[in-house]
Amino acid sequence: MSAPRTMTGTPLPVVLAGARGHGRRHVDNIRRLAAKGLVRLAGICELTPLTEDEFGGELPEQSTDLGALLDSTGARAAVICTPIPTHTALALTAAERGVHLLLEKPPAPSYAAFRRMADGVAAAGVACQIGFQSLGSHAVPAIRDLIAEGAVGRVRGIGGAGAWVRPEAYFRRAPWAGRRRLDGVDVVDGALTNPLAHAVATALALAGSTRAEDVAGIETELLRANDIESDDTSCVRVTTVQGGSVTVAATLCAERADEPYVVVHGTSGRITFWYKQDRVLLQRADHGPEELRFDRTDLLENLAAHLQDGTELLVTPDDTGAFMQVVEAIRTAPDPEPLPDDAWRRVPGEDRRVVPGIDALVAAAADRLCLYSELGAPWARSAHHHLPEEVSTR
Repeated sequence: MSAPRTMTGTPLPVVLAGARGHGRRHVDNIRRLAAKGLVRLAGICELTPLTEDEFGGELPEQSTDLGALLDSTGARAAVICTPIPTHTALALTAAERGVHLLLEKPPAPSYAAFRRMADGVAAAGVACQIGFQSLGSHAVPAIRDLIAEGAVGRVRGIGGAGAWVRPEAYFRRAPWAGRRRLDGVDVVDGALTNPLAHAVATALALAGSTRAEDVAGIETELLRANDIESDDTSCVRVTTVQGGSVTVAATLCAERADEPYVVVHGTSGRITFWYKQDRVLLQRADHGPEELRFDRTDLLENLAAHLQDGTELLVTPDDTGAFMQVVEAIRTAPDPEPLPDDAWRRVPGEDRRVVPGIDALVAAAADRLCLYSELGAPWARSAHHHLPEEVSTR
């Protein structure tokens, strides 16, 4: 095991593992931070090397072997944006070399793999940031302050809603897409664990219940309209040790795409947070509605600042323990129920499936803190699964 690689005032040398697909955003972000003199792209790890046309300029060193690339470049940090089942092994490959990490969400496909990663990173003494970018929003601490001040009274619960549109091709974009497992290995790709994972993690953050030991029980309803293994229309309710309730509903089969949000329900008001927009609506008794806008701190920039001057990391592995309990509950739940044929339809000319009425159900679940079955969706009753109160945290 190497000692963590120390920082100087020079740009942070970074290796990016996974530069296609979602990884393009990391390429663009690294370029943005490089222009500010904060980081330098030292290498790219890809199974099929990028061409200069794909990359859009002169390429850094490339390799199919992350460990070898970290050794040859002397990188101090690695951004890992690879298929979910590879996260743990690649994170440990970096940590064993003393290389700090920005690891994309979800951090692992199972709680056991998450613990292996988190314990290995801690033993190596490297910094690890988990890529829940919404938790870099300055709205999160601001909302928690509003809750602590009693701005909306006593919190009755927190809801989350994500109504998104995805074509059938989305589930064919990679071998692991839409899969619960692949070649005997856990993947756990699904609406709540991957594309709308931020809704779950952000709701848990606002509830002040981000660690594994904060979770008392989890209920899931996992369904699918598409011809896939994983869920594309699902909801989860987390009961926290504090006695709170966090209910998040999501679909990739919406009638119309909408901005995902979380909502804090208080006894004398509510706070709605559109987390992709850093936009907050505060509604409370005896006040007019207030709309608030916030900045956000980029997670790679925060990691660089942490290594430079000790700035506190925004999203440590421990801060995602409760989210990983949700992933584990979804992993161990029965396979998602296929929706009956009369519960969905194809949209002509759009290569996508829609569940009529799901947009309203998603909103109602977040508003009333109810699961689909409790809202009267006949197709959800048999999908209800309750994880026992004893939730493992090791």
